[in-house]
Amino acid sequence: MAVSFLVSASVLLLALFCHHATALQQITHDQGCVHLPIVHSTNVEHFSNKRGIQLQLANRSDVAYYAQLSLGTPPQPVFVQLDTGSFELWVNPDCTTVSGSDTVFCERAGHYDSTKSSTATSLGTTRTLRYGIGAANISYFTDTISLAGSPMALRDVQFGVATATEDAFSGILGIGYGKGIATRYLNFVDQLREQNATRVKAYTLALGSKDSREGVIVFGGVDTSKFAGKLAKLPILPAARSPDGVPRFWVDMESLSITPPSGVNAVYEGSAMPVFLDSGSTMTLLPENLTSAVARDFGADAPDANGFYMIDCALTTMNGTLDFAFNGMTVKVPYKELTREVASTPPSCFLGIMASEKFTLLGDTFLRSAYTVFDLETDSIWMSQASNCGSSPAALSNIQDLSAVVGACGQPEGIDTTSTTQFPSTGVDDNELRVVPTSTASFGPQTSVVTPQDQAASPTPDSSGSSLRAAGLIGSLGMVGAVHLFVGGV
Repeated sequence: MAVSFLVSASVLLLALFCHHATALQQITHDQGCVHLPIVHSTNVEHFSNKRGIQLQLANRSDVAYYAQLSLGTPPQPVFVQLDTGSFELWVNPDCTTVSGSDTVFCERAGHYDSTKSSTATSLGTTRTLRYGIGAANISYFTDTISLAGSPMALRDVQFGVATATEDAFSGILGIGYGKGIATRYLNFVDQLREQNATRVKAYTLALGSKDSREGVIVFGGVDTSKFAGKLAKLPILPAARSPDGVPRFWVDMESLSITPPSGVNAVYEGSAMPVFLDSGSTMTLLPENLTSAVARDFGADAPDANGFYMIDCALTTMNGTLDFAFNGMTVKVPYKELTREVASTPPSCFLGIMASEKFTLLGDTFLRSAYTVFDLETDSIWMSQASNCGSSPAALSNIQDLSAVVGACGQPEGIDTTSTTQFPSTGVDDNELRVVPTSTASFGPQTSVVTPQDQAASPTPDSSGSSLRAAGLIGSLGMVGAVHLFVGGV
């Protein structure tokens, strides 16, 4: 069954419909196309598109998002967490180090056994990935990664196999920068382009709303049915200019404001700052003073012992938004998407923002409301308000085509079509605009800048680039988020 897609007539997308099939249906694979059926963790569906690889995402307990890869020969299916904040793929967490429902999920995520693959090769190198919450000791292998339901398979892809882990309930697919920037070898995104699975080194991320409980990532293409209007282009800050000196997806946020269901729009003072986009982080992290100001507007005066702000669950039924403004567009995050809901008796709700003086990042509580293209060719982020009016993934033949792509879901509120700078619309006269005062927070200790030349010369990964996992809803909440500081692979 074919699904149509709508794009601007000037867009040079490869004009072939994407196919949707069950595992029992046969799909004709046209030359230059990759049709990729994907197994969702809660719903089995298969999708495909022309020269773009589409992976359906699973939202586990409103915490994290996963894609399924098949490793080895014959293929061994494994679910991994999609993470724009790190750069390497590893699998096989130790399920005995987690508890409760996390154990069940860990066991169902799949397992890779190199001894059962005829194409596996051990590289004889090891590494420890350390996180603020948890760690993984890995050994590097190369093997084939099959893209389930597609004739396409990536050969000799390097990844880690865990020999021991702590507090990790799935492997991680790091889809940040790769060889020559953040790793010494071709990572997964590099290999897609290197082996001609895609024609551009870019991918689009639509996590989907909490109600939809699913989303889509398209490597090498876009899905115009997941956003509205044109995409705003934001430059990625070079590592040397970023707050932590690490090459990842840092962009400049121009302001943060709140639009309550009724009343005056408020722009938070001192909210202009660099932020990085991290799908591996459950929470959004902002400076303490800014987080406190937002929390007060949600009725929370102080955090609990774990640093979380408890809020009234009734807020999830209101039409207010928290508005993140960038150059050219604004992403409006509804109260519901910003709220962490815990299935307790009675239900508990927490603000999806935590305080941090070291990092400013926009995690899943932001990304669910944004449609984001990670363009690794021109070092840019292309962004729009997320929407959902169907499914129409299509491949890009050239990265420049992104400037002409138009979403099929109508014109979003957050796009500025008249000026280069867009601040959230207040809906009131300018003299009624309320400014919430905050003080400007400084970043904590910075990691050192690691250049490609430094990495090539160094016999071991720079210790300053070790991973940091933090800001998770843990303990009684049973939720874990991730914040990554990770540079350089062997």
